[in-house]
Amino acid sequence: MAGKAAAPGVGILLVTANVGTLFDDTENLQKNWLREFYQTVHAQKPQFLSLHCQEVGGKNYEASMAHVDKLVKDLLSSDAMKEFNRARVYLDENYKSQENFTALGSFYFLHESLKNVYQYDFKAKKYRKVTGKEIYSDTLESTPMLEKEKFPQEFFPESKSSRKGFIRTRWCITDCAFDLVNIHLFHDASNVIAWESSPSIYSGIRQKALSYVLNSVTDHRFEKVPFFVFGDFNFRLDLKSVVETLCAKTTMQTVHAADTNAVDKLVFRESENDRKVVLQIEKKLFEYFNQEVFRDNNGTALLEFDKELSVFKDRLYELDITFPPSYPYSEDSSQGKQYMNTRCPAWCDRILMSHSAKELLLKSENDERIVLYDHIGPNICMGDHKPVFLSFRVATGAGKRCQHNEKIYRETTL
Repeated sequence: MAGKAAAPGVGILLVTANVGTLFDDTENLQKNWLREFYQTVHAQKPQFLSLHCQEVGGKNYEASMAHVDKLVKDLLSSDAMKEFNRARVYLDENYKSQENFTALGSFYFLHESLKNVYQYDFKAKKYRKVTGKEIYSDTLESTPMLEKEKFPQEFFPESKSSRKGFIRTRWCITDCAFDLVNIHLFHDASNVIAWESSPSIYSGIRQKALSYVLNSVTDHRFEKVPFFVFGDFNFRLDLKSVVETLCAKTTMQTVHAADTNAVDKLVFRESENDRKVVLQIEKKLFEYFNQEVFRDNNGTALLEFDKELSVFKDRLYELDITFPPSYPYSEDSSQGKQYMNTRCPAWCDRILMSHSAKELLLKSENDERIVLYDHIGPNICMGDHKPVFLSFRVATGAGKRCQHNEKIYRETTL
């Protein structure tokens, strides 16, 4: 019997993971996380692996530095990763520089079977061949192999210590050029304020920040190439609409703060049934009586309230979501499917792409599923965010071709 033919093209695995809570419980959470991550790598068998992390080091960054170093060492030296003989790691660790600090970490691993991979030097404006394993941390601002930016303070004046921003790298694989953008957008500071309007004011802030990133990636400083932008977008469901649906047959009680008279708490009760409490909302509380609504059929009935990407439909594409909301999961290492009662569950962690990048995804000529968009660790505690991945293959010479070694290759229109 003939052996199975090798899959065409180059296998690509993109992963986004908000790892902020991993450093609070390195004994359990981090071990679980690494095991599930390695299992995904083994199952997908990529030749090029990109891991975009947000909140590297967690909330107490200074105390967690040693834990960050251990995570990096594990990723670079694990038996599960031994066939990846080249790597680039970019860690924004300079927490003392608050005007620049984003706590982003971008990891790139190249399999030994993948030849002639180039990375773009944004200063010299040319590609450089990737060899060996290199880690960059304190000097990201001066590293020519990436662009990093923290969002301007005026984007989110409520948060004085925001670590939100983006890191961009550019790659040439099998003579195909594309950008990879690690992104972390602003969160909902208050559930009560998010509930007050549809869309919420926070949705507008995220829209402004994402537009800023897209404009930067597609401006005229560099040649335009297809791009993938993946990270913690903090996209939330339209809370006002969600509450109206979940609490359609309830009455609402409003509790005001004694000192400011601002709305402090919302309580939704059934009109009958002993006025059972269905939902309570506070600044950092979203306690709904039945979490199964977020898990049934992977919560896909709630996708109609996932509206933040719709304003970017002309600029960005996303595969269909078939996995449950990626946040906020319990941080109890014994709870793999339980959501915390802090926020309304939402698909915060996403992998998006330009329409030109969509064309790079190799189509299957048979029924074999060669494009997979899913989450990691569905039954295991991975921290408050479940990592999300996109696995696909790129055909040799697809898309816009690279310019390197002073040789100019054919270009196709974006």
